[in-house]
Amino acid sequence: MKKNIEPCYYGDYLALDKILGAQKLQSTKYGEPAHEEMLFIVVHQVYELWFKQLLHELNAVVDTFNQAAVKDQQLTSVVHRLHRVIQIQKLMNDQIGIMETMTPQQFLSFRDYLVPASGFQSIQFKQLEISLGLKREYRIDFDKQSFYNRLSDDDRSLLEALEEKPSLFELVDKWLARMPLLKTEDFHFWDYYRKATDEMLNDDKETIERNAFLSEVERRQELKDWQSTRENFDGLFNHETYEDLLNQGKFRLSHEALLSALFIKQYSEEPVFNLPFQLITALTEIDEQLTLWRYRHAMMVQRMLGTKIGTGGSSGHHYLKKTTESNRIFLDFFNMATFLLPKSSLPELPESVKRRLGFYLQ
Repeated sequence: MKKNIEPCYYGDYLALDKILGAQKLQSTKYGEPAHEEMLFIVVHQVYELWFKQLLHELNAVVDTFNQAAVKDQQLTSVVHRLHRVIQIQKLMNDQIGIMETMTPQQFLSFRDYLVPASGFQSIQFKQLEISLGLKREYRIDFDKQSFYNRLSDDDRSLLEALEEKPSLFELVDKWLARMPLLKTEDFHFWDYYRKATDEMLNDDKETIERNAFLSEVERRQELKDWQSTRENFDGLFNHETYEDLLNQGKFRLSHEALLSALFIKQYSEEPVFNLPFQLITALTEIDEQLTLWRYRHAMMVQRMLGTKIGTGGSSGHHYLKKTTESNRIFLDFFNMATFLLPKSSLPELPESVKRRLGFYLQ
């Protein structure tokens, strides 16, 4: 590495004159400055800086998966970058607690000066959602109608172009679908798995039917839920059935991708599956942290505004609460626990298969 020719000064390198001079209080235009407005601006500016870093990491991950093959060495970097994303998300979630040191009346001292500015207009956050896989067709109705309404023409064009590019969800789906499923001449995992799951589901049904503590209404509901789970299991073994469930919105991953992810999670201790398992786990954690951020944001808005509308015209707390569960991306990875068997119920892999999945020195 070459040494720098010109000396680097801390303040110049970080452009502190621009950053520290970028807090312009709206309240000063109408009278005395509202003390808490400085906090409000700084917190949101810090969010935008973290959004920039998140996009920096995710764009690199997307570029890695947007190719015909992903090498193991690249997966190492991908998992490392996703773990960094998770740590940043945790910091962002904790940052909400700083905003909550402001009382509702303190917020109201400058809130009306911000109309019609809104978090809806955070382009970087929208880029983050789209890049992960939350495109327009997966949003709630209010989002579909208003997602682009409050944006400038340039910002709208930027996001519409991003919608046309493959998201991380789509690329990971294709990557999982390309993985060869385990089927050899002397071992077919899915035949064994289907037999084991049939036994498990029949035991569950028998438990419901024999449970003397359930009322008839409760028993009917339990059996209805059992039947729904049974149908989801049936979809694993029949492509057409799975496609029907996919069209109903019960799954989002392709059939091939779900089966690959399920097999990886069942045998995650096998060396060749270690990095793919870490990747699936990291994407699950990212979705969880994003959901927690939405939830804490919704609670903070309710605390500050009650049932008032937001500055951007949305229904405030009610809208945010609705998006908390609706705007999930990697939900299939969460629900995959439904299909996991205990280790004791899994077949012992033949030695020939273990050699394919492990690392052996010659």
